[in-house]
Amino acid sequence: MRTRNLTVVALLAAGVMGAVGVTPAAAAGGLLPHPGPEGLVWVQEWVGDGGVASAGAWEGLPTVLTVACEGGGTVDVTMDSQGHQVAAFTVDCPADTAGVGSVTMDAGTVRTGSFTIGVDASDDAVHWALTVTQPE
Repeated sequence: MRTRNLTVVALLAAGVMGAVGVTPAAAAGGLLPHPGPEGLVWVQEWVGDGGVASAGAWEGLPTVLTVACEGGGTVDVTMDSQGHQVAAFTVDCPADTAGVGSVTMDAGTVRTGSFTIGVDASDDAVHWALTVTQPE
């Protein structure tokens, strides 16, 4: 079931990013590694503003949202679950190295079903990546 969800998430991520006019950044080894079997979402690397919409969250597990970025400036990150904001934080994005921010939400914070994540970059040159995992 998780494999099917990852495929749907990848398609949704590509569609959402294309809809907001964000183009993929050049691969530079990636800012965050693949999240493995506990991953719900992996956006390998994007540039500028964007976000992702997904489904497949389960409220019985904790949820971890991690964002890495570089290029100078900051990214403001928000996560909504079933119409309720469940996370909001800012990550500093150094010019020459990756900055990382993460939030761990207790089981039940992210509700079963769909969720959205928005990333607002302070500059169009900021590269970012994100993962959402639900460790078992």
